[in-house]
Amino acid sequence: MDKLFRLSLGLRRDPAVEAWLSEQSGELGAIARAWFARLRACGFDVLEMMHDGCPVVCVKDVPFAYVNVFKAHASVGFFLGAELKDPARLLEGNGKRMRHVKIRAGAALDFKALGALIQESYADVKTRLRE
Repeated sequence: MDKLFRLSLGLRRDPAVEAWLSEQSGELGAIARAWFARLRACGFDVLEMMHDGCPVVCVKDVPFAYVNVFKAHASVGFFLGAELKDPARLLEGNGKRMRHVKIRAGAALDFKALGALIQESYADVKTRLRE
C-alpha cells in the first residue's frame, strides 16, 4: 500500500473553514456549503481544515475530500478518487490519485451518485487507517 497523504491540525469545526464558506457567494457558494455539510456529516470522526486554499475533510489526519468554488463551477474533490467506484462516471481528472466532480449552477447532477462517492471515500480512508 502506498503511504497515505497526511495533514495535521484538523479541527471538529475550523473557524477558517467557516469563514471561507461564508465568503462564497451566489449559487456556487450555496452549492459548496451544501456539499461541505454533507462531507462533515459522514461521521463523528471527521475533522476539517483549510489546505491549499479550500476546505478539506479528514479522518484523523488523512484527507478524503474537499470543496472548492471557481468562476463557472463548484467542485467536490476526492484525494483517493482514482480508486473510487464511479458507475455514474461523475469523476473527472487523470492524476495518479485525485479526482473531482464539477457542479455547475442549474445543470443536472446525480445527487445520489455523488453522495455514494462521498460515502465510499470516507469509508475507504477509515479502512486504510485500520490496515
